[in-house]
Amino acid sequence: MLVPTLELLETARSGAFAIGAFNIYTLEGVRAVVAAAEAAASPAILQVLPKALELGGSAFITLCRSSAHHATVPMAVQLDHCADPAVIQSALDAGISSVMADGSHLPYAENLAFTRQMTDLAHGAGTMLEAELGRLSGKEDDWEVDAREACLTDPEQAIDFVSRTEADALAVCIGNVHGKYTRPPELDFDRLAAIAQRVSLPLVLHGTSGLPDELVSRSISHGICKFNVNTELRQAAVSAAAAYLGSHEAPELIGLMNAQIEAMQVPIREKLTLFGSVGQAAGGQHPSP
Repeated sequence: MLVPTLELLETARSGAFAIGAFNIYTLEGVRAVVAAAEAAASPAILQVLPKALELGGSAFITLCRSSAHHATVPMAVQLDHCADPAVIQSALDAGISSVMADGSHLPYAENLAFTRQMTDLAHGAGTMLEAELGRLSGKEDDWEVDAREACLTDPEQAIDFVSRTEADALAVCIGNVHGKYTRPPELDFDRLAAIAQRVSLPLVLHGTSGLPDELVSRSISHGICKFNVNTELRQAAVSAAAAYLGSHEAPELIGLMNAQIEAMQVPIREKLTLFGSVGQAAGGQHPSP
C-alpha cells in the first residue's frame, strides 16, 4: 500500500527500527524492492534519483506509485538528492510521496533559504521534505564531493536549521560517505547523539552501502530511522546482467530482466534484516490517496 513517507519514519522511530530507502532506476529495480519487501513483510521506500527521473519522466514516478499502491506492505516513493526546484516541482506534480531537497553543497545561509523554499513547495503539495545539513564525501551518479570538503553536521547549527526551514526529516553527516568506503568507516556517534537530543525530526543516514552491521545497528539505537541504499543494488544488477549475457548464447530480454530482479533482492533482503524492519509491515500506516 502507498503510505505517507513521514508515517513510515515515525513508525520506525517509535519501533526502534529503520526504513530502507532503495534507489531504483528501472522496472527491474522497482520489482526487486517490492518483491523483497513483501517477502520480508517489511515497509520500504522506492527512491528515485534525478537522473532516473530525467530518463523515465513522470511516467517512472507513476510506475513507482502504482507498484507501491498494489504492494501488500506499506511503501512510499521519494525523490532523492535533488537541488533543482524545477525537478522537485515536476516530481510533486507527478505525485511523489516526499522529496529530498539537497542544498548541502551551498553555504549555510543559502542552504537554509533553499531548503525553506523547497519545504514550502513540498508542504503546499501535501508532501514531506527531507533536508541535509553538512556535506558527505563520495560520489553518486554525477554528484561528487571531495573528502577534504566534507563537513560534519553541527548539532547546535541543526537546531537553527530545523527551526527555520521547517523540514520534516534531517539527513546528517557523521562520517558517512556516498558510494564505496576507501578506508574503514568511523562514525561520530557522540555527534549523532547530540543532534538527536537537540532536534525532534526523524534522522536519516545516507551512504549505508559498505557500513559494517555493527555501525548500522548503533546508528538505529542513536535515532537513525531511515537508511539510503544504492551502490549494492547497482552492483548486483550489473553483475547479474554480465553473468546472464556471458552464459547464454542467445540471451533474451525477459530472462535478463528476471536475472537482475532476482539478484537485487539479495542485498535488499540483507538490508531489511539489518535495519530491523522485517515483520514490521503491520505498523498501522494509513494509505495515501
